[in-house]
Amino acid sequence: MATVTTLEGLDELRAQVRGEVITSDDGRYEQARQVYNAMIDKRPALVARCRDIADVRAALAFGRANGLDIAVRGGGHNGAGFGTVDDGIVIDLSPMRWVRVDPEARTAHVGGGCMLADIDHATHAFGLAAPVGIIGTTGVGLLLGGGVGHLTRKHGLSIDNVLAADVVLADGTFVRASEDENADLFWAIRGGGGNFGVVTALTLQLHPVSTVIAGPILWPIDAAAEVLAWYREFLPAQPDELTGFFAFLTVPPGPPFPEPLHMQKVCAVAWCYGGDDMAAVDELLTPAREVATPALDGVMPLPLPAWNAAFDGLYPAGDQWYWRGDYFNEIPDAAIDIHAEFGKKLPTWKSTMHLYPSDGAASRVAPDATPWTYRDAKWTGVFAGVDPDPANADAIRDWTVAYHEALHPYSMGGSYMNFMMEEGQERVQAAYGSNYARLAGIKAKYDPENVFHVNQNIKPTA
Repeated sequence: MATVTTLEGLDELRAQVRGEVITSDDGRYEQARQVYNAMIDKRPALVARCRDIADVRAALAFGRANGLDIAVRGGGHNGAGFGTVDDGIVIDLSPMRWVRVDPEARTAHVGGGCMLADIDHATHAFGLAAPVGIIGTTGVGLLLGGGVGHLTRKHGLSIDNVLAADVVLADGTFVRASEDENADLFWAIRGGGGNFGVVTALTLQLHPVSTVIAGPILWPIDAAAEVLAWYREFLPAQPDELTGFFAFLTVPPGPPFPEPLHMQKVCAVAWCYGGDDMAAVDELLTPAREVATPALDGVMPLPLPAWNAAFDGLYPAGDQWYWRGDYFNEIPDAAIDIHAEFGKKLPTWKSTMHLYPSDGAASRVAPDATPWTYRDAKWTGVFAGVDPDPANADAIRDWTVAYHEALHPYSMGGSYMNFMMEEGQERVQAAYGSNYARLAGIKAKYDPENVFHVNQNIKPTA
């Protein structure tokens, strides 16, 4: 086991980097080793908080010289805990938290330590937005795995809006990856996660989105089967500007929800309209207001950053999380019955299930254009057991696994890598399907020794 006394060159590393080098004897260590998911309790030998590319290169060289496992952390949201590693080195990009917007080119250059809310804040000032996820405290590492959210149907997955990346490779080389430079690497990082290097910055395509019509419509949990049967037909037939993810949830015990609904299990659709014809929204959503009898209609005009951060307060860092995910291109009656059963059995009030629409613009990209091969999926589903109390860890895990295993026969067989725990190599290969062999070949070119293996690992072709 690596310790402060056995690490060679530690003083030299501290002298080299502009950021902080935090070891287990440091008073900041306990805070520095934490990640978003409190179910993850790992103790790295050191955490290198990198302020720039030079720091990243120095930390990487130090880790390799000492034979340490290397974890790369952006926002620390990875459910499986790959932003840390026992007895290894964490290359922490959180100090590299900056956004530079070019409003004329409609692009943003973002640092590897950014949160999604940082991107929303910077781009909204120009009436622009990037397609990102629905939790503002998530790091930009999400964009390397896919990225589904409120703009997916209109503007594609997050990876479809990545124009370029700055990458530090396993041997310390710094490269730019785009359609014109290192095109194979550029293809691989847009869905292949952190397997190919440390991504220190991304250039993103932006779109003119500012105010959206958004919010939830809630129904009693007993109406779940009826609502989901209606939703599966309704949503795919709508224009790309309208999206809405179906969910099971427990109404939070506080504002803005009315007190009679507090702690009630419900089904819901979280709507978002990001088009130009705001007057059309009422007509588009009339059928939603007529199916069953809604318990709450919270749809209203909102700044997109506010809707993208609406769940941040509900899910702060430090909760226990266990999740799994799958792709679905249909929701047959038998699957609806399973959803209705497990929706009534949410094990804790923070546990949830979301079906994110991933059709529309995302489906019009070729399955081999990026590593995300499931372009014919209509929904990307996540089953998430969540609770702040470690005593409930088994309960949330058991519910998640049982729910996922019951529905998996109705899935497309793969898995979305951002919604995976440590589920084995077979699941990793299934996540990429026919694109896995190409990814393994690119891995062999850029990381033949599998230095970057603390992730949903793509093993290099021998």
